[in-house]
Parts: sequence; structure tokens; C-alpha cells
Amino acid sequence: MIQQVEAVYENGVLRPLAPIALSESQRVRITIVGADAGQDLLDRHILEQALEEVAAMKDLPTIEQVRKLLSTIPGSVADAVSAERGEY
Repeated sequence: MIQQVEAVYENGVLRPLAPIALSESQRVRITIVGADAGQDLLDRHILEQALEEVAAMKDLPTIEQVRKLLSTIPGSVADAVSAERGEY
């Protein structure tokens, strides 16, 4: 089970700002992300937007169709990185 909940740290205790579905004394793992983590929020927004776009698509391409389209792109990522680093 994964839940994402905002909380406030007060008097040495994290206080959730919304109800959470946990049993009394249930152990959980907490990852602390500061509210000022702007880039993380931007990344999350972009990911959520992409997920919404995919969910709205009527015809999703197959992996074979994606591979065929990607194969038409000249060069490779490895070549681009090497060139950028001056490794040629």
C-alpha cells in the first residue's frame, strides 16, 4: 500500500493534514520531502500530465510500433553523449 499525505511537524511529531488509512500501531516507512522541493513538484506535475494524456488516448501504440518509430531517428543517444563529451 502506498499513500501520499502532506503533514506538519509539530512538537516532535508528524501530524497528517488528511485522514490516512492505517491500523492502530501499524508500522510504516516515511520519506520526507520538503514542501520547497520545487523541482520534484515540477517533475510530478509533468508525470501526472503525461499519465492523463496516455489515459485519454483511444488507441495506444504497441511496443513494436514504438520501436519502429524510434528506429527512424538517426544516430543514437550514446553517440550524442559521446559527441557532447568530445569522446570521438
